[in-house]
Amino acid sequence: MTELWGGETRKAVENFPVSGEPIPAPVVHWLGRIKAEAARVNAELGLLDAGMAERVAAAADAVAAGAHDDQFPVDVFQTGSGTSSNMNANEVIASLAGEGVHPNDHVNLGQSSNDVFPSAVHLAALDRAVHELAPALDRLADAFAAKAEAFADIVKAGRTHLMDAVPVTLGQEFGGYAAQVREGRARLEATFERLGKIPLGGTATGTGLNTHPEFAARVRARLADASGLRISPPADPFEAQANRDGLVETSGALKALAVSLTKIANDLRWMGSGPRAGLAEIVLPELQKGSSIMPGKVNPVIPEVVCQVSAQVIGNDTAITVGGLQGNFELNVQIPLMARNLLQSIGLLASACRLFADRCVDGIEANEANCEHHGEATLAIATALNPYIGYDRATAIVKEAAASGRSLREVAREQGVEESVLDEALDLRAIARGNAPG
Repeated sequence: MTELWGGETRKAVENFPVSGEPIPAPVVHWLGRIKAEAARVNAELGLLDAGMAERVAAAADAVAAGAHDDQFPVDVFQTGSGTSSNMNANEVIASLAGEGVHPNDHVNLGQSSNDVFPSAVHLAALDRAVHELAPALDRLADAFAAKAEAFADIVKAGRTHLMDAVPVTLGQEFGGYAAQVREGRARLEATFERLGKIPLGGTATGTGLNTHPEFAARVRARLADASGLRISPPADPFEAQANRDGLVETSGALKALAVSLTKIANDLRWMGSGPRAGLAEIVLPELQKGSSIMPGKVNPVIPEVVCQVSAQVIGNDTAITVGGLQGNFELNVQIPLMARNLLQSIGLLASACRLFADRCVDGIEANEANCEHHGEATLAIATALNPYIGYDRATAIVKEAAASGRSLREVAREQGVEESVLDEALDLRAIARGNAPG
């Protein structure tokens, strides 16, 4: 491989042999996009020769397209401003642009690592969240909604505290999952406006030293037109330069989503447990052998993956939170770490949601007989007798049924509750709808 980088990149490679993991490729690509449009704007403003500007822009466009990802070897655990990766980009683009192009004077004209690198991180995260994660969440929510409709009339035991509760329908549970995913998407989308506010134009400390007053606005407009993303000026240049609260907020939304997905995945694992010694209310798709020693065993592998991904996202959020604390005066100095973790979380959740929908939820089948059995078996249906016979009498019936192992209906009948009352009160579907007569 021919090295297109120069001395600053070489020093960074020597200084930071930490993880062997470079900065995320989407950040590299957005550095390229920003520098391409910066060159064009600087030419418009008469600050850069038009011919040189076009050479710089063409080189930066190639970086943005991913044609030179192998030219970005600097470890993600580097100087906290991302200066090393910004200089890496400047040097590679200058080499590609050809004779006379200087990494700082021309490629970095009107910019600083302190405003360009965080801008690239914000836009890379926004791009991936909008175009990868949001559609994956829509797909998953739709998959749950389809099952909610299919399972609308299947009654089963409700459960609170992992104990029997009044009946619900399987469709109601799946409808709740669909809504939970959609709420997670809404939380994520609520971060997009602030994530799209970038510090470009602040240069070193937020003052805008050495940049044209129109530079940032023109570059933002070009980037927005080309990407379709909502890209805005900061609320205040010093706010935007000194902290990375937009990244912290977005990560918080991802953490909330991870919590939701864990809850849903664990519910499906419980409901699919068995097939004979568990709840066995649903049947998950059989994807692979579940054991190297136990014949015929099938495991809930996709829900397990979702739980593992969620754990990683929650861990990433903790590191991002700590990184967000490191904004001292005019600059946060944990940006590469935050970029690495946020981009990983977005990518992992997008993949996990697609897998969850395609290889699990779509193929779930209901075990109607077991659902019906559990719905009938839960002694909590006595709740529906309260309006007819009172709480204390219903409690006595439940205790006798639990102690004797007999059905609630049988004990209630023995204790003088009329059959017509039992038929009316213990209609499981009416109970599940919450509108049992009484």
